Amino acid sequence: MKKMFILAITVSLIACNSGDNKTAAFSGKDSTDKTTINTAPYTAMYSSSFQMGDPRHAETILSLWSDWDNGNLEPSKKHFADTVQLYTSDGSLIEGSRDSAVAGAQNFRNMFTTVKSTLQAIFPVKSTSTNEDWVCIWGTEVMTDKNGKIDSVHLQETWRFNKQGKIDAMLQYGRVAKPVSPIKMTPTN
Repeated sequence: MKKMFILAITVSLIACNSGDNKTAAFSGKDSTDKTTINTAPYTAMYSSSFQMGDPRHAETILSLWSDWDNGNLEPSKKHFADTVQLYTSDGSLIEGSRDSAVAGAQNFRNMFTTVKSTLQAIFPVKSTSTNEDWVCIWGTEVMTDKNGKIDSVHLQETWRFNKQGKIDAMLQYGRVAKPVSPIKMTPTN
């Protein structure tokens, strides 16, 4: 699963950097010189054909992140399909009805007094070979628990939208964000 996610992100980045033609699908060929990109020794198990997706799906995920930060997931409930699968960075799987998944996520969010997210990148993509829409988002989340302890994590999430435009799956990967000391600037003479 992780290899598939990494491949999907890599292909998405290549598709995003394909020039001004935002609807051109990545097909293993460079759009300027038509040379084939050698993908051996790997074959994509899910897809290697992506194009830019619907920006409204990215807006949906940004709304969801905002609701998470604000501590109230109720407004985002309407964006989820009747059944969902959410794979979290700790290895947990939240699977079941929209109501139970959102309630479980809300219970987890309620363990924190504040959450502040920052966004590094977001991009919607569509797999043309599977006809599925995804949104990839990278960000950092700083959480303060009820005891005042502050933790932060760098996140990479990939959200899938079903044919009705509802979220039905999410893959989340995280890395603990360690504090970085600022560079000390001293004059040189």
